[in-house]
Amino acid sequence: MDSGTYKNKEFAHAAHSIGVSEYHLQWVTKYRYETLSKESHYVDCENALKNAAERHGIVIKELGVMPDHVHMVVFLPPEMSVSKAINLLKGASSYDLFRLHPKFRSQYQRGHFWGRGYFYRSVSDVDDETVSRYVREDNDPRQRRLN
Repeated sequence: MDSGTYKNKEFAHAAHSIGVSEYHLQWVTKYRYETLSKESHYVDCENALKNAAERHGIVIKELGVMPDHVHMVVFLPPEMSVSKAINLLKGASSYDLFRLHPKFRSQYQRGHFWGRGYFYRSVSDVDDETVSRYVREDNDPRQRRLN
């Protein structure tokens, strides 16, 4: 792929790598309780997520806090895995929300604000067909063809 394909993206650089690590992340509150429907609760959740992201070098492109779940589009540092980012974001926001709203402890007695699972998907401005075509049409004779 030529560099023009990612003209709207900023590449993340590490010691021996370069790329774009953009993900759509989503997770739910424990038991899908609609705890974040009150304005002060979702504003505190937004702020907790923004603070956690900033501390760990995660760049938030989009953030949506719903009554029972969170959607984010983020750029992760090149060395950070998706699971690490999720753990950092969920852990820090949970800690802050319990600290700011002690009554949440009565609803979440075991101290888990977020549900265990999460959804993630990489985001790109290149569609599947473009990547497949690039791999398929690469003229390297060592390229193994699967068809």
